[in-house]
Amino acid sequence: MTLPLPDTSPVTPQCSAKGCRADAVWVLAWNNPKLHTPERRKTWLACEEHREHLSKFLGVRGFLKDVMKLDEWEDRRPPESTEG
Repeated sequence: MTLPLPDTSPVTPQCSAKGCRADAVWVLAWNNPKLHTPERRKTWLACEEHREHLSKFLGVRGFLKDVMKLDEWEDRRPPESTEG
């Protein structure tokens, strides 16, 4: 019996909009001040088509803190520690 090998293709971040499977281009950083400390950031990812809609959804609730390109967001994150 041969078991299937796990998929080793790179994982491409996808848009957070319901039903959308497009590649993410934008990061929408947000927090709910009733639940999160001011410095905490949750993230939604957005494709070009859904960036404005998701931004408005978070914005009218006062949750949206920042919108930036996904590659810029990834560049500013500290590298993961390899110490074990």
